[in-house]
Amino acid sequence: MDQYILALDQGTTSCRAVVFDKNGQIISTAQEEFTQHFPNPGWVEHDPQEIWETQSNMARKALAKMGINPSQIVGLGITNQRETVVLWDKKTGQPIYPAIVWQDKRTSDYCDELKSQGYEDMIRKKTGLVIDAYFSGTKVKWILDHVEGAREKARSGQLLMGTIDTWLIWNMTQGAKHITDVTNACRTLFFNINTLDWDDEILELMDVPKQMLPQVHQSSEIYGKSSEAFLGEAVPISGIAGDQQAALFGQMCTQKGMVKNTYGTGCFMLMNIGENPIVSENNLLTSVAWQIGGKTQYMLEGSIFIAGAVVQWLRDSLKIIEKSSDVESLASSVADSGGVYFVPAFAGLGAPHWNQKARGTLFGLTRGSTDAHIARAALEAIAYQTMDIVKAMEADSGIAIGELRVDGGATINNLLMQFQADVLNTVTVRPKVVETTAMGAAFLAGLAVGYWSDLDDIEKIWEAETSFTPTSDRKNVEDGIAGWYRAIEALEFWSKSH
Repeated sequence: MDQYILALDQGTTSCRAVVFDKNGQIISTAQEEFTQHFPNPGWVEHDPQEIWETQSNMARKALAKMGINPSQIVGLGITNQRETVVLWDKKTGQPIYPAIVWQDKRTSDYCDELKSQGYEDMIRKKTGLVIDAYFSGTKVKWILDHVEGAREKARSGQLLMGTIDTWLIWNMTQGAKHITDVTNACRTLFFNINTLDWDDEILELMDVPKQMLPQVHQSSEIYGKSSEAFLGEAVPISGIAGDQQAALFGQMCTQKGMVKNTYGTGCFMLMNIGENPIVSENNLLTSVAWQIGGKTQYMLEGSIFIAGAVVQWLRDSLKIIEKSSDVESLASSVADSGGVYFVPAFAGLGAPHWNQKARGTLFGLTRGSTDAHIARAALEAIAYQTMDIVKAMEADSGIAIGELRVDGGATINNLLMQFQADVLNTVTVRPKVVETTAMGAAFLAGLAVGYWSDLDDIEKIWEAETSFTPTSDRKNVEDGIAGWYRAIEALEFWSKSH
């Protein structure tokens, strides 16, 4: 009988299950969206029980679809939306509050308070993170502060906390395993990336009892087996990684200096920086990339808030395209942007500028500017923003980037990918299998159980589909980059002067 690896990909809006074979080919897949809750402006919540039910249904569905017997699954890997957090009762298994999602902003004021009290430097050095409502730590504190009796229960060991990987595994093992891995732990604000352990000083600062935290493991090892109730047979759980780290691994960015960019609603760009953490001088985050066989690799991460979302805006607000995929032909109908620059700072500017007051702005419009010029400028903005982060990564790491590996929805756009290669003056590579997040989880799980013998074994599987080589005509590209910097400068000035 053929053997397979099952990857569970628990995302922000949907739960997916993907079955991979030894060649890294997808054998079966099942996906379903779940409910998003917005109880107050800036608040985002999920129902943890709905996530568990949807994810376990997808796992069973993916197997049933191709008539795969659970005994054929030799390893199970989990990848998940990071920073989203759940608190639940140890005895009953019931969450005491909905999961607070990474996008939730309710703890912003508390984060500002911590900054004004001078904790930023200490937290940055220990965790590699900035103090922000994005991370799990302040969300945990908020639940303990706002749910009656929660802190007392936590102190007496009756409450458990976990990111989504922890919550899924706890349910999958019927409460036998309360664990996480280093990649998820390092996004909580509680984890010291130098000692690779929970940090007592930060836990004390936020008044979070240590005993409610999960045990931290490597990203690839056999943690235990699922209960038979989950799939009908006990299956080894053997890989865990947060979604962006899983994508970095799925792209086989296993050497120092290798970089991947995921083009979704926003962009997540990660660089493998090897076995020593570097605290960024350029407002990037430092996190654990993974830990395998006792070896830890670190990464730098930069986020762009608005990437694919700018195309949705052209479609839904400006109505200059009917569907997102129309943007490429509209943008290709002109030779260039005609001097138009679009800085899509709808939600402020992310890394490396970090300007919350910035807003979306169009520069350089003339009577001759058309919808095609605006569409082209919008696509170019995605590439320029990526370039800003690459330059920050190169400055922090002292490594010049040799190639950029790309994945995510917008990578089907050849015009964007070619322009990306041009502005970076670096080869941009799109892989054959763009399901890199699920693939990374599968690779981690398969390594632990010996399904793949080592990294060399996996590297043979990873295949490029298309490479985009930068143009040799540098003058126009350099002029364009200079124009982009002028646009950013003008926007920075505008956002200060009100």
